[in-house]
Amino acid sequence: QLQASGGGLVQPGGSLRLSCAASGGTFSRYDMGWFRQAPGKEREFVARITWSSDTTRYADSVKGRFTISRDTAKNTVYLQMNSLKPEDTGVYYCAACRALCTSQERFYDYWGQGTQVTVSS
Repeated sequence: QLQASGGGLVQPGGSLRLSCAASGGTFSRYDMGWFRQAPGKEREFVARITWSSDTTRYADSVKGRFTISRDTAKNTVYLQMNSLKPEDTGVYYCAACRALCTSQERFYDYWGQGTQVTVSS
């Protein structure tokens, strides 16, 4: 199971750190990703980190503002979000991918329940 947390209401320009804790098994050999879904829109890729943490990938819209990381010992993945914009508003999901991992959600095997992020003044 994946449990996402850390969402909330923040003003534009603010920061949030999302966490995704894995339980009921180890995801140490899984790539981990974050996706988000804005109201009325399809879910989209945000960031991905390989199981070894040697590679990260970001959507162009968040490059330079968001940072994905993982703590294998804690079985937890993080998404540090800085300089937040109103267009970052949405439900953020973490997901685990065992193989053929890309930015496409169809390759992800396990999903968390989502955490709401609202960026508004």
